[in-house]
Order: sequence, then C-alpha cells, then structure tokens
Amino acid sequence: MNDRLYIVVPCYNEEEVLPETARRLKEKMTALMGAGKIAPDSRVLLVNDGSKDRTWELICSLHGEDGLFSGLDLTRNRGHQNALLAGLMTARERADMVISMDADLQDDIDAVDEMVDKYREGCDIVYGVRSSRKTDTFFKRFTAEGFYRLMNFLGANVVFNHADYRLMSRRALDGLAQFKEVNLFLRGIVPMIGYRTDTVEYERGERFAGESKYPLKKMLSFAMEGITSLSTKPIRYITTLGFLIFMVSIVMIVYNVARWCTGNTVTGWASLACSLWAIGGLILLALGVIGEYIGKIYLETKGRPRFLIREVLEDRDEKVD
Repeated sequence: MNDRLYIVVPCYNEEEVLPETARRLKEKMTALMGAGKIAPDSRVLLVNDGSKDRTWELICSLHGEDGLFSGLDLTRNRGHQNALLAGLMTARERADMVISMDADLQDDIDAVDEMVDKYREGCDIVYGVRSSRKTDTFFKRFTAEGFYRLMNFLGANVVFNHADYRLMSRRALDGLAQFKEVNLFLRGIVPMIGYRTDTVEYERGERFAGESKYPLKKMLSFAMEGITSLSTKPIRYITTLGFLIFMVSIVMIVYNVARWCTGNTVTGWASLACSLWAIGGLILLALGVIGEYIGKIYLETKGRPRFLIREVLEDRDEKVD
C-alpha cells in the first residue's frame, strides 16, 4: 500500500494566487496518485493564518468542490512559522509524509516527485534547496546569502539556501512535536531532529501574484528571532568584547600614568568624547541583546499556545469544529 502524502500550505492574504496554486497542486497530486507513488486519499491542507481577505472563503469553496483539499482555520494571525507548525501537527495524525511549501508558487512543485522518491529510499527529511539565485537582484542575492552565513556563524545552523520547502516523515514530525519552545524558527529546529536527510535542488521562480510577505525589515527580524532562539553565541561575543575593552583600558591607564610621570600630559577632549560614545553604544548594544534573551525567557515561561484552531475541514462528509 502506498504512503499517504499531505502537502501543507500556509496562507495569509493569498486570494490572488490561491486558485492557481490549487490548480497546480491538484495536477501534481493527481499525477502522483496515477503513478502509484502516493495513496489515493492523500490531501492538500491549506492553512488560513488569520487572513483579512477572502482566503478562507476560497479554501472552503475548494474543499466543497474537491475532497482533495482540506482546510485549517486559525483563530487569528500567528505568523508564518506558527501557521506552518499548526498544519504540520494536524497533518502528522493523518499522513505518512508531509511536504510544506508556500502558496506563492515560487517553490517548484515538480520537485515534489524527487522528494517522494527520496522518502521511498528511506529519507525522513528532504530539504528543498535553491540551485541558484540567478533571478534575484544583486541586493536580494547579497542579503539572502548573507542571512544564511550570519545565521551559521552565530550558531543557528541552517541548511544553506533552504527556506521551508521540505518533506518530513511521520517519524520526523513526531520528533518535531517534542520541541516545545514558543519562539519558533523551524529552519533551525528541523536539522536538530536528526534521522536520515537529503536535499533536492530546484529553480525558484517569481511570485505568481500578490505581494511578498517577507520584506527586508521582516527578514532582519526573522534572522534575529532565529539567532536568539537557537544560539547563545551573541552573549558570548559580548563577553569577549567586554574583556577586550577591559584589556585596552588597562593599557591606556598604564600609558597615561607613564605620560604623567614624564610630564607630558596633554588634554584630549576629542579622544575622551569618542571613547565615551563608543563605550556607551557598546553598553546599549549589549543590554539590547541581553534584553532579547530575557524577553524570550519571559515568553517561554508563560507557555502560551503557539496556535489555536477555529475550524478543520476534512473530507466532504466530515467537518470538525
């Protein structure tokens, strides 16, 4: 018997692209079923992340027209990572393997075939990795690749040029369910699960319609979230920097005492002012980084739910509230 596949698609204000996304996913799922690679009761799970447009209405319509499409409606917008986790945890109870992808059609749907093949070869996690960034502008390419290098340098180990396009087996999803942190960064958490992994390269296309949900400001915030959620290296670097500044201050004290002993004291208001500004800035930076960690500790100790589900659309004859 073939394994059941669920494709989880987080959706936030995707009414412009959703009909085309659904059409292409139906074609792919039908082809995989016809080839005998996946079970006939495989599904596409569309997760509505508190959209303000007609996204949920379209999901309900798709579900009513074709049992291939299931729906998951969150009570409010919880962000891409929480919406994705909600979909993965819902699909975990129903599927043997789950593929997560965005709704904007930038991820190459044809890569699903190779992911399924690698799963059948024994892989529990298969990462979709961009083969190149030829379509990106220089600024986009520079900032994106810098994002991955910075993450790895600061201890948040991620797969280079991989976003959230991946296949996970049920066993891998069971492992993911044991990670209970509220501050989610799935790109860094999934590699921690272990098991056998592999990659599939694909060409990432342009967004079919709508606007990007990750402008530069949000990407920077996302990077900070990942770094502070997965690594304590920034605090260690602050400690190292503080030690270096302390050593420099010792040298400067010895130097100034020596000049005083030789009667060569010179008033240096400029250097003094620059030093004060530099040290003051470093102190504020250090407090900010430490504050980020304290804030995350505060949120983790509250143990708030990462998502709340309003409604689940199952098969045509089954509707769970």
